[in-house]
Amino acid sequence: MKKLIAIDLDGTTLNQDSKISDKTVKTLHRAIEDGHSVVIATGRPYRMSKNFYRQLQLTTPMINFNGALVHLPGKTWAGEQETSFNRKIVFDLISEKKNLKLDFIAAENRETFFIDDLKFFDQHFFASDFATNDNLLTVNTLKTNPTSVLLRSQPENVNSVSDELKQQFGHEVEVNTWGGPNPILEVVAKGIQKAHGLKRVIENLNLKSEDILAFGDEHNDVDMLKFAGWGVAMANGTDQLKAVADDITEKPNTEDGLADYLTKYLDL
Repeated sequence: MKKLIAIDLDGTTLNQDSKISDKTVKTLHRAIEDGHSVVIATGRPYRMSKNFYRQLQLTTPMINFNGALVHLPGKTWAGEQETSFNRKIVFDLISEKKNLKLDFIAAENRETFFIDDLKFFDQHFFASDFATNDNLLTVNTLKTNPTSVLLRSQPENVNSVSDELKQQFGHEVEVNTWGGPNPILEVVAKGIQKAHGLKRVIENLNLKSEDILAFGDEHNDVDMLKFAGWGVAMANGTDQLKAVADDITEKPNTEDGLADYLTKYLDL
């Protein structure tokens, strides 16, 4: 039975250097050669993940922003969907920034980002060589509803901040984390999860959830692993994710745990 292999990036497919190792690339290519499909399902925006899509030479749909963007990179696709939420929430977050102990707030869509404090601009994180006043998050620059809002706090505050956000805005948005040891809180529209994106993909590819083999490491992967026919948590994954997984890799992402598991599971 051919599988749709859904792979998270940070903490799963990417190693400690935020790269895909040669071993993992070769393993995923062997899986594709054997007739399986590989779909990236990540909390990252497209501009921060398109290099991995290209490195793996994928031709499948891609899921970004934890399911808020489902698209076929570089092509027109009938199944494409981008879900936004009310921009007013962004400005509510800015007013609550100090109380929430946030370092920065960034609003994004597929191609553009706005950050409330340019001193926190990072070329790697925002996948851009520079940021100007046009990228400064204000009422005048953010004129449309965002697809996603990224928030950074200190790691020890992330859980409490997440709980507070859910209490204040949970009726309108979902709050997830991604980024491994340096977690980023991501806010997307209510009802949006990676499972939502995968459902969109399989509907258009005429597949069933039983056909999905999914890998993840954090609680933003919980719905995806539950939705998949076989959900695998990384050895370095959270206890919450491991509790819902069908299996756990023997090795963490830093030791090619995904590649090792695929090689044995698919007999590559």
